[in-house]
Amino acid sequence: MIQREISALVAKRATQLPVVAILGPRQSGKTTLARTLFNNHRYVSLEELDTQRFATEDPRRFLELYQNPHGIILDEFQRVPSLLSYIQTYVDTHDLKGYFILTGSQNFLMMEAVSQTLAGRVALCTLLPCSTSELSHANLLAPTLDEAILRGSYPRPLVHNLDPSDWCQDYIMTYLERDVRLVKNIIDLSTFKRFVQLCAGRVGQLLNLSSLATESGITVPTAKQWLSVLQASYLIFLVQPHFRNFNKRLVKTPKLYFYDTALLCTLLGIETASQLGTHYSRGSIVESYVMSDLYKQLLNRGRNNQLYFWRDSVGHEIDCILERADTLVPLEIKAGKTVVSDFFTGITFWQQLTGMRDAFVVYAGDQTQKREPATLVSWREIDTIIKQVFS
Repeated sequence: MIQREISALVAKRATQLPVVAILGPRQSGKTTLARTLFNNHRYVSLEELDTQRFATEDPRRFLELYQNPHGIILDEFQRVPSLLSYIQTYVDTHDLKGYFILTGSQNFLMMEAVSQTLAGRVALCTLLPCSTSELSHANLLAPTLDEAILRGSYPRPLVHNLDPSDWCQDYIMTYLERDVRLVKNIIDLSTFKRFVQLCAGRVGQLLNLSSLATESGITVPTAKQWLSVLQASYLIFLVQPHFRNFNKRLVKTPKLYFYDTALLCTLLGIETASQLGTHYSRGSIVESYVMSDLYKQLLNRGRNNQLYFWRDSVGHEIDCILERADTLVPLEIKAGKTVVSDFFTGITFWQQLTGMRDAFVVYAGDQTQKREPATLVSWREIDTIIKQVFS
């Protein structure tokens, strides 16, 4: 089993609140994590139709039947969202910390249900596919960045040495046929798949909804709704521009990234390292890999909404801004292995503009070293940045 860095956070929250919800995409390891951390809890899968029916038709008896002194794990609980009302009643009458452990794959349904019934009673923890540091500790990290990008970060294909392209094709088809229909009743799946592929072609770019809608053959409101579906099912995430002005007109449009680069490459038709090496989007794919890993590191430590980018109206840009209290730490992402002076151009401009000195450059090489004006960090050691900034 891959040791998940979020384990300490989940275990801690279970000592504080009666309900812990582990959210995340399908196949990210939520069930394994829950059953490992809470091995004395009674496990119930709501994927099974007869169990779903039982929980829907007689929720009180359902909870009574599965109760035990330690607690209950309800896997894929969004299948029976009505059960939350009865969980609320139960936890309000029984002072039991960490009794209900909920897992679910659709953030939209989870959050909608939780916000109505379990506010103040539930700890929300997001488990994304594996981080670079988790794979490194499990001896599953690829020898090069390009290979790591192609392998992706989902546990199953890595642990079982499955062909990532084949696995991703199956994952995408399952996602389209099951999860999309569940989150939003999208009938035209072929158009939706084209929309997803067009999003892949825009990775690392400023989001232009009008252009995306036109090329997909849909309206702008539909494009906005479909983007929310991709976010809710943990396929993509948007990084917002930082709002601090520094006397410059700023870009106010978010950037689009994918959580997993193997899925991203599959959508782009990239199957080999040689194809990736010459692909026009390689720089943006590398950027997506690093941004996703930074996001995982933050979530594993219980931190949210501290990842931004910065860009002014004349093109000066910082790929990533980490916000810590009133301090902003810039980070540039470079796809090359050989260090050149251009790696530090954006950082130098930022430091002259703001007077802030701490900065990082993540690149495809293997050496991490102090440089002027920024610390150069290997793609293998992205976690060290989060440890330094948020220690």
